This record gives sequence, structure tokens and C-alpha cells, in this order.
Amino acid sequence: MQSPRTAKAALPDRVEPNAPAPKPARPPAPSPQACSGANSWPFERDSYASTAISDVVDRSLHAAVSRLTAGLSPAALTEAYLDWMIHLASSPGKQTQLVEKAVRKSIRLARHMSQCMLSRTGTAARPCIEPLPIDRRFSDKEWQQWPYTFLYQSFLLHQQWWHNATTGVRGVTAQHERVVEFASRQLLDMFSPANFIATNPQVLRKSVEEGGMNLLRGWQNFVEDWERAISGAKPVGTDEFKVGGNIAISPGKVIYRNRLIELIQYAPTTDNVRPEPILIIPAWIMKYYILDLSPHNSLVRHLTGQGFTVFMISWKNPDPDDRDLGMQYYNTLGIMAALDTVSAVLPKSKIHAVGYCLGGTLLATAAAAMARDGDDRLQSMTLLAAQTDFSEAGELMLFINESQLSFLEDTMWEQGFLDTKQMAGAFQLLRSNDLIWSRMIHDYLMGERAPMNDLMAWNADATRMPYRMHSEYLRRMFLENDLAEGRYRVGDKPVALTDIRVPIFAVGTQRDHVAPWRSVFKIHLLTDSDVTFLLTSGGHNAGIVSEPGHSGRSYQVQTKSHLDRYTAPDTWAASTPTKSGSWWPEWTAWLVERSGTLVGPPQIGAETAGLYPMCDAPGTYVMQD
Repeated sequence: MQSPRTAKAALPDRVEPNAPAPKPARPPAPSPQACSGANSWPFERDSYASTAISDVVDRSLHAAVSRLTAGLSPAALTEAYLDWMIHLASSPGKQTQLVEKAVRKSIRLARHMSQCMLSRTGTAARPCIEPLPIDRRFSDKEWQQWPYTFLYQSFLLHQQWWHNATTGVRGVTAQHERVVEFASRQLLDMFSPANFIATNPQVLRKSVEEGGMNLLRGWQNFVEDWERAISGAKPVGTDEFKVGGNIAISPGKVIYRNRLIELIQYAPTTDNVRPEPILIIPAWIMKYYILDLSPHNSLVRHLTGQGFTVFMISWKNPDPDDRDLGMQYYNTLGIMAALDTVSAVLPKSKIHAVGYCLGGTLLATAAAAMARDGDDRLQSMTLLAAQTDFSEAGELMLFINESQLSFLEDTMWEQGFLDTKQMAGAFQLLRSNDLIWSRMIHDYLMGERAPMNDLMAWNADATRMPYRMHSEYLRRMFLENDLAEGRYRVGDKPVALTDIRVPIFAVGTQRDHVAPWRSVFKIHLLTDSDVTFLLTSGGHNAGIVSEPGHSGRSYQVQTKSHLDRYTAPDTWAASTPTKSGSWWPEWTAWLVERSGTLVGPPQIGAETAGLYPMCDAPGTYVMQD
């Protein structure tokens, strides 16, 4: 049996079976008879050089434009607004309703303003509109004083009116409606009274108290951030966190490496271990050490402390030479190579496989292919904030249509990968109030710096995405939803998630903008296995990094047998009791129930298979910028 170490990693000269079919550059050559006479023009062919040059020109132009638009397609946005404007212009009933709403809101605002002005104490009357629960911009009591109450109430009423104007217009496609509503909300948020010195009472008070020194510090913060952004340096405070120094320090060894992954085997921390090892597949959109941050919140350390042998994939940060790495290579050189290596170290043991985010989607496809092919090495499958059905993938779907994907592909085509800044910009837009405007107010107007923590430092250590892989992923998973609908191919045949029979533990997070928990919940519909679904507080990252002792954490959990009837997600949430604390002990108890009795720990690597410790964890790939 060939050692995984000696497996060839060179790219074959062929197109992967699951790669998008190439579009012909020109029609087949017609016969000479067809090309003669007055009707020969439909059959004339452009020269290869002409086709190639025009393609390069178009792609290069789109790539240049993307640098100004943060990777967003102007054509996609224009198309959405035209759809909305045309249908609104032909809907006099909707227009009349909007006029009526505007009049009513103006009357409410005028009444509120009068009550505030007549108030002897200067305290505002009861607000005529309340912010959404997630909107904390105007929660301070100073916003309830005249004239600031008028400013923010007016802003919220305008925002509400524009929401009414951009939604509910008959004939507008759902995709275009979401884009127009989202884009309009982003534009309005730019003009929030909280974003300006003269209209933010907290900034004004602090400026008076400090004689404007907060603004001077804010200017210094802005200049420092700008210089770091221009030079490509990481944000202020990240220097305090060193990979392999005070984060990602769980002891272990890299025992396998190919052109795409390093596989880390962690040292045991208990005298005896469970016979079934755990293989963790993180997303390659992030560096693996989110699951091995500081010692107190390291999931790896928690698992080894519970008597598990843990293996972790560390993905290479792709460069232009990796532009042609597709999803098939992430399956063969990634998860399957890792499984082969773990099986070489522990040949008689089944494996608890864990996938996080995109790594979970890859794990689900691999598990389906393994079930299809009779490979029974998996003992269980855990999906952490991972989607397998992308029909309701949240606000990320705003960026997924043919126009946007073509524009994005042209951007990646020129440089060979999707840059970290382009990805970060899209995710920041999804939470602009929290990630853009609140930071601007805090750092630049208040002149304060939020202390850096290990999770924030990890978030600033982003990775790139290969051109081919990202294109295939967005098209096959997001746009066409091939995995959920049985068209996604692994090898030369499609896979079906219904083939998976191992028990599944799926985790969703309540405030996830990347993998909304209702989308993660769809695993119930797609598999015929026993599914334990857990919904935890927090977001896509902070909800997963939820160590025991973390204050304010809670979760809900319930197991559904493959024989039970389906329960809708909202019904599930309403009927499932809430438990306080971290969800990690709940999960480890679930793993223990599906594991054997304790045995002696395995050696690091496998000499008989040619797997020797190559270097200490965290390895070399994680250090790549």
C-alpha cells in the first residue's frame, strides 16, 4: 500500500469531472458550401487571436473596475435598481401608499418634535419609532435629549420609509429586491447622525470634556490605520499575538505535507485516549488556529483534555501558481489525503470527522462519496456552522448571480486568486454598523482603541482563495445548489447526501451572517441519518469559540432520529429548552457515547507507513502571508 506521503501532488493535464463545462469560443467550422452565397455571414468565424484578445481586454477592464468597487459588479447593481424602478414607476397604487406613509411619518415626527420642545425638562417624549433590537447606535440616554432625539428619530423614519419603498413592489424579482433593499440601507447608514461630530451627542460631550484631544487621537488612529492598509501591515495590536508563541501552541507535530495541506497530530494530554481519533477540517478561507487560539479557549486543547487523539488540517495559503486548483483537488489532496494519513497512523480505528464552515461542506461531500463507494472509515460527522443547502444562504446570496460571479471570476482570473481584502470587504458590508461605522465612531471620533484579542488577531490573518476553486464553489454550491439537489460530482459520479448513514452533530449560531442557522438546519432534510442539532448563542466565529466558563453563553440541542418526523426550524427553536453555558461539553459527551473504551495513546506518525514527524506544530503553511 502506497504511503500518503509518496502520493503525487502534481496537477493532471485534464479537467476535473466536477469542473464547469467550458463554453466554446466559436461555433464549429461550417462546410465550404454553407459559407458561400449571400447568406454566408452567420457562419463567419472570428479568428482565435481576435477572440482571445477581446476576452483579455474585457477581463482586464472588469478586474480594474473591481479594485474601485471592492469586487462588486456595477452591472448587477444597475440591473437590480432598473428592475425596481421600472416596476415602481408602473405601480401607481404602491406610489400612493408610499406618499401616504410619508405624510403619516411626517405628522408623527412633527408631533414628537412638538412634545420634545414643550418638555420642561428637555427630556424627549416617548419615541415615535424604536430602533431594531440589533441597532445599538442610539441606545445611550444622551440621544433622548433635544435636539438629538429629533435627529435620530427622523433618520429611523426615513430608513423605515425606504425599506417600505424598496420592498413589496410587485414584479420585482426576489434577488433584485434584496439587493436594492440592502444597497439602499447601506447608503442610508452612511448618513446616520451617529457618524458625524456635530450630530452625535456622545462625541460632542467627549470633545468638550477633553478639549478636542479625542479628535486629535482619532486623527492619529486614522493615519496609522491608513498607513498600515497601504503597506499591507496587519491592524494595530495584532503584534501582541504570535502564532506558535502565545496562540496556536497546543503541542503536536506535522506528520504529512503535500502542495495543499499539512496534517498536524497533537500530542495526548491524558494517560489513555479514546480509540477513535478526531480529524478536523477547517475552512481554507480561514487559518486553522481559530480552533487552537489561546490555551483557555482552544478547542484542540479541550478535546485532547477529554481523552481524544486530534488531527488537524492546516491549509496552504494559495498563490498565483495555485490558480487551477479546483474543488476536486481540495477533496483528493485535502480531506481524502488527511483521512488516508490518519488511517495509516490508526489503521484499525474509525474516525470522528469534524468540518468547520466551508470545511464542513467539503466534509459532507466527501462523506457522501465515501458512502457511495463503500468506504466506512467514518464513525461520526460533525458540521460546525456549515451549509449543505444554499437556497437560503442569507445575505451572502446578495452577491451571487451570473453578473456578479462573472465579474468576480474576471477579477480572480487576472491575479489567480481572490484577495483577502476583497473577501473582507464583502463580509464587512453584511455587518456594516458593527464592523465599519461603529469602529469609525469609536476609533476616529471618540479617539479610543478597542483592545485586541486573540479572535480579532486571527480574523486579521486572512487567506486567499484560488481562482478555479472559488469559481466552482460559488457556481456549483451557491448559484446552482448542486450538492443539495444531487448534481454535485465527486470523481466521475454525482453524490447524494442521503447516502450518509453515520450519526451527525450539526452546530448553528444565532447571529451567523455567513451560514444562517436555518440554512444549516436543512441538514435534517438532506440526510437519512440521526441528526443532533445544536443552536448556540454568538456569531459565525464567536459562537464556535465558546469555551467552558465563557460568560453569557447558552445553547439549545435536540436529537432527531432518522425515523422521526421533520420539525420546522422556528418550531424547533420554540420547543427546545435553553441550556446555559458552553456547548463544548455537550458535544464531547456526544462523541464519548459513540467512542470505545480508553486505550493507550498512539505514537506520533507511523514509521511503517513512512510518516515521521516533520516539524513542530503549528507547522509552516500557517505562517504564509
